Amino acid sequence: MEIWKFLVLFFCAFLGGLAIFLVKNDKSQLLKLILSFSGAYLFAITVLHLIPDAYSGADKSEIGIFILIGFLLQIFLEQFSEGVEHGHIHKHHDGHVFPWGIMISLCLHAFLEGMPLAKDQNNELIFGIALHHIPAAFALASILVQNHFKPKGVVFYILLFAVMAPAGYYFSISLSNGSISGMEPYFNKMMGIVIGIFLHISTTILFESSADHKINKRKMLAVLLGIGIALIGFYTAGH
Repeated sequence: MEIWKFLVLFFCAFLGGLAIFLVKNDKSQLLKLILSFSGAYLFAITVLHLIPDAYSGADKSEIGIFILIGFLLQIFLEQFSEGVEHGHIHKHHDGHVFPWGIMISLCLHAFLEGMPLAKDQNNELIFGIALHHIPAAFALASILVQNHFKPKGVVFYILLFAVMAPAGYYFSISLSNGSISGMEPYFNKMMGIVIGIFLHISTTILFESSADHKINKRKMLAVLLGIGIALIGFYTAGH
């Protein structure tokens, strides 16, 4: 993995979490616009790149099943993460209690998101994941602060979350080149699961934050910008 890709993935999540110590007033509207942009971008990348790549494999007849599994898996994970991967910030008043369900499910989610990066032409997806992790990391840090964790503890857990996507990338590289014995035939199936997760995350981001299911002009502009940039990358890559 080129060092710049690691830095983008890591620092977007890490700095997004650290921003909790800098933001003193409500920035929820800005976060919603970032979410809308990244959700639209991630959805477009999934449709333009990941799905065609997954169906190009020899086991393409089963890919749809694994996409459904990934979609349902994300629904299951959200029972524990409480939607933090969507940038949701929930109030917790239980004192110094560690949110194990949120942390574990969020890290697993980020790990799985890093896996498609082993495929060629993945620069667009890197930026989509990195942008998506900014509000997610901010929401995680907010929950830890609300639960009265010390700054060192908050930084540690944000750091742990920030390394998950790069770790998923390295794992998928090992699968695709056969370094992990016997696992390479399952690579496309695992990509199907990741596609299902991406479809759930991106569509939920796009629709759940809209009051009465109406998209205002600023959010529509953010959505069109995300899709537009994805299309530019798609055509300039030679498709």
